Amino acid sequence: MTKAQTNIAIRLREPQDDAAIAAVVRAAFGSHAEVRLVEALRRDGDCVCELVALGDDDSLTGHIFFSRLEVTSASQFLRAAALAPLAVRPDLQRRGIGDALIRAGLSACRDAGCGLAVVLGHPNYYARFGFSALLAKLLDAPYTGEAFMALELKSGAVGGHRWKVAYPRAFSSP
Repeated sequence: MTKAQTNIAIRLREPQDDAAIAAVVRAAFGSHAEVRLVEALRRDGDCVCELVALGDDDSLTGHIFFSRLEVTSASQFLRAAALAPLAVRPDLQRRGIGDALIRAGLSACRDAGCGLAVVLGHPNYYARFGFSALLAKLLDAPYTGEAFMALELKSGAVGGHRWKVAYPRAFSSP
């Protein structure tokens, strides 16, 4: 039985958080690849929203990053964001921290004018936030399959059109 996280504070990332973010991301993923991704996205100016979760003792317990996507259909442009990565300290997972980060991040993306969000992740987990592999089938993207999902942040944003999705350069860097 795990203890429920009682006081989760979510706020925007501040530069002094970067070392703690790197530690949480590295611990959650077991490698430095996602840390390098976050650093490259920041350096390239591709951030739509970056949030951290703080626990009861104000220590950094989680992190989420939404990057800018280029989404076009003919001469139309759709403001969109990719959720990647989401990280929670391994000893604090399954306590609602990831859930709180996702909900706050999606709200921030809506506030930033994004009409669409995409994620590459576990279908059962992300479906509860409204992400759909079916909607993602309207997107020509570097990713496909049931793990590639999309969520309209503005009703009717996708509009049944086919959209071409280009991820920031950092996603294709080694």
